Amino acid sequence: MTHPDDTREHGIEFGGLISDLEEESYPLSHETLLSRYGDRELGLINDQVTLREVLSPENEQQYEDTESVRQAILNMVGDEAVGRERYSDRGGNATDDDPTESESF
Repeated sequence: MTHPDDTREHGIEFGGLISDLEEESYPLSHETLLSRYGDRELGLINDQVTLREVLSPENEQQYEDTESVRQAILNMVGDEAVGRERYSDRGGNATDDDPTESESF
């Protein structure tokens, strides 16, 4: 079971969706997933989107478990889930890791 305070992953705030999906019966068709949860909102860094907006409506996928739904969401959310591009909280400068930057000695 997911801890209620631990619902953000890779820039996506899942809220109660994951815990609801953990209680779901599987396998679950894509159509059924969207009919039950399509209006549920996912929080991105600066936006809210519905599950239906993230997952393609014409998908024929069948989900075998909560993890397969979670992975589909992570795969389909684009850069809008990422905060500042090329930002790292690990110290140093983002350009330090840029292979296109040349060093001068």
